[in-house]
Amino acid sequence: MSDRKRSTALALASALAGSAVLLAAPAAQAAVVDVAYDCKTPIGDKSAVSPIDIKAVKEGDGYKLTMSFQKGVSSSPIELGKGAMNPSAVIVVGGAEKASVPVSGPPNPEAAPANTPIKITDLSGTYTPKASGKVTFTAGVLTIKAMGTTTTCTPGNGPGPSLELDVTAAGGPAPAGDEDGDGTLPQTGPTDSALALGTLGGTVLLSGAVGVLWLTRRGRRARS
Repeated sequence: MSDRKRSTALALASALAGSAVLLAAPAAQAAVVDVAYDCKTPIGDKSAVSPIDIKAVKEGDGYKLTMSFQKGVSSSPIELGKGAMNPSAVIVVGGAEKASVPVSGPPNPEAAPANTPIKITDLSGTYTPKASGKVTFTAGVLTIKAMGTTTTCTPGNGPGPSLELDVTAAGGPAPAGDEDGDGTLPQTGPTDSALALGTLGGTVLLSGAVGVLWLTRRGRRARS
């Protein structure tokens, strides 16, 4: 292999390596937050802690939010038949916009035994941002309706956000770092510097490769 071809191959390989650094960069993830619920039930006050996960998927001008409970937060002194319990909740939006998003889910798919924590089905709703910027999503009040009764559970421990997201109001420009609108955020801190260096290195090396190719072709034309 000639020196010119070897230089071109090395430059292209280095440029591809720089691009690989960019593609492999980790994205910020939603946090699973322990929420301590204080519940007002037909048989008295109860309390329970459940880890809460909130996810967002871009849909048109808004986002579909899904709130998942990893543990039950209430129980019944009698068995609840299949489909007897209907859950709903509120997700509190903070940051660039202050709002409340109602979310709801299907009734319990199976009978719930007496005096056993009831598994809450995933709750979902739609959030359409009215302001652009970084917003947070935090678990709010949970409501459980069953057999003509209502149980209201309020977070008592001031839980932190389960999700942080860069959003764009309808008609606004796409937020930096979320061009695909998939709800993922760039990693902050030292990783950003590495990403920037990787991107810059890839760009410089690609430019160098183009220069080598141009010089090679120019040399060939001069010889011919």
